[in-house]
Amino acid sequence: MTSTTRLTVAQALVRFLAAQYTERDGVRQRLIGATWGIFGHGNVAGLGQALIEYGDDMPYHQGRNEQSMVHAAIGYARQSNRLSTHAVTTSIGPGATNLVTGAALATINHLPVLLLPGDIFATRVADPVLQQLEVPYAGDISVNDSLRPVSRYFDRVTRPEALIPAALQAMRVLTDPVETGAVTLALPQDVQAEAYDWPDEFFAERTWVVRRPGADPTELAEAVRAIRAAQRPLIIAGGGVHHSRAEEALAEFAETTGIPVASTQAGKGSLRWDHPQDVGGIGHTGTATANELARQADLVIGVGTRYTDFTTASHTLFSGDGVRFLNLNIAPFDGHKLAGQPLVADASSGLAELTAALRMHDHRVPESYVGEYTLDKDRWEYRVDAAYEADEPDVRPTQPQVLGALDALVDESDVIINAAGSLPGDLHKLWRARSRDQYHLEYGYSCMGYEIPAAIGVKMADPERNVWALVGDGTYLMMPTEIVTAVQEGVAIKMLLIQNHGYASIGGLSESVGGERFGTAYRYRSEDGTYTGAPLPVDLAANVASLGMRVLRAKTMSDLREALAQARAADTPTCVYVETETADTVSGAPPAQAWWDVPVAETATRPSAVKARELYDRHVSTRRRHL
Repeated sequence: MTSTTRLTVAQALVRFLAAQYTERDGVRQRLIGATWGIFGHGNVAGLGQALIEYGDDMPYHQGRNEQSMVHAAIGYARQSNRLSTHAVTTSIGPGATNLVTGAALATINHLPVLLLPGDIFATRVADPVLQQLEVPYAGDISVNDSLRPVSRYFDRVTRPEALIPAALQAMRVLTDPVETGAVTLALPQDVQAEAYDWPDEFFAERTWVVRRPGADPTELAEAVRAIRAAQRPLIIAGGGVHHSRAEEALAEFAETTGIPVASTQAGKGSLRWDHPQDVGGIGHTGTATANELARQADLVIGVGTRYTDFTTASHTLFSGDGVRFLNLNIAPFDGHKLAGQPLVADASSGLAELTAALRMHDHRVPESYVGEYTLDKDRWEYRVDAAYEADEPDVRPTQPQVLGALDALVDESDVIINAAGSLPGDLHKLWRARSRDQYHLEYGYSCMGYEIPAAIGVKMADPERNVWALVGDGTYLMMPTEIVTAVQEGVAIKMLLIQNHGYASIGGLSESVGGERFGTAYRYRSEDGTYTGAPLPVDLAANVASLGMRVLRAKTMSDLREALAQARAADTPTCVYVETETADTVSGAPPAQAWWDVPVAETATRPSAVKARELYDRHVSTRRRHL
């Protein structure tokens, strides 16, 4: 007879999650390392009580905003190489819908996170319950259904026994390197508190092996032939290189063949910046070196990349006659992009197989090609030095000079985190990544507000590292709430808060497309009704301090260097605040090295829009479909 234990659904779920493990390359670890939660009537008596009941088995973290709790879980998951993540529980209503942005970010970036929102009564005895969305044509819909399109797996557990298959499916998706993303188990509040006799096997430890599939022999042979036939191949390293821990395999492949390696935002750091084959970022925010190689490439080898429009310069970058694509990707969906030749495999396994096969043929690109990109790379580094250089130590710095000061201070143990604004462009062009995980840019969703909670998650996953959240004033005002969490938990993140009085990135984009920086500056209204008055007297540093974080103000380059050094040495959460140029001036970084398609008004009377449309039409004429 099967032995059972009587528990509530919530208690059973917590016990189940505490017994789940992942294993890859012989290394085993907890799949769900902790649970974040904000409690309301939809989960306080269910999962809230269960986390008290089994607190020794499941650590709990208190958040301030449901979206930011998801960001923290995602930061933890990325730093844990997708082998461990956190769960997030909320009440019904706005607590649940606040999860949607975080869920989209996780799914777009292929990062695992488990969402456990409370839901309306399954029994309908209290109908409509507080915060319930009533849908006249369907009685089984709640606001949690908004999570369906942004979840890789979704289930609503309306009966206790339904938890067993739902929980197992949730773990399967979280640990699948192709399918992983946000996983949602919607939990009606009455069901959470309902008791059931659970088979004890449900609580047994389970180890989910994260597979590393190798390449199909036919696809591998075709890939080798394509590489051997190419005279000017270029590798694009995407986030899949990091997810697979394929950095060493990539370095060996590049060194063996001499093929240069450009990187997407997610893939930057796949090679150290000073590796001979590293040519920097690719695409709209990339380096001149990488983009010129892309324009002349006859074979583009994508490794773990989704080929977003920033990477392809909206399909204008790869313009060489007869250029073809070879896509090494664990996901067939991405392997077939751009009419590419797919090599469906784990990045590490696939690169190792390619290297071994090409060594048999003693294959290497022409030395003239190596000399060409090496010289171009050196030229770009001079441009980086020029952007970083600050001759006058007692003046207000530009944004690139701020990055230069940080770049001069950190080593391979530091992690920098950013997601949105003008910083991603400057970082992709300029930052000199020193280790595989130093550069943490969330640019799949480019979500303002990600940086601070993600830094907390990264620091929790890797407590010995110096973790920097690089935050602009626009992003800061979106979501500063988790500063309180960092202070409460003693998570010693470092925050570099850059004040430029507006949406600098969108302001520049607006100007380039004829939008005249409309609505992008943080200024008083002027007499003509536009936001062109004096900058707002907002003291963000004082706000940071009011939330309990230590603040170091820097007015000049000398101040900045000293403050950054103090922050790096601090063992408590510390912010360095610096004011740079305003949002209506340029940042000082090299301009975009490739186009990005943001449609411009086809008809307009204002000269700025007319001129922008003329330039737009010229760029559009260079777009091509790769067939």
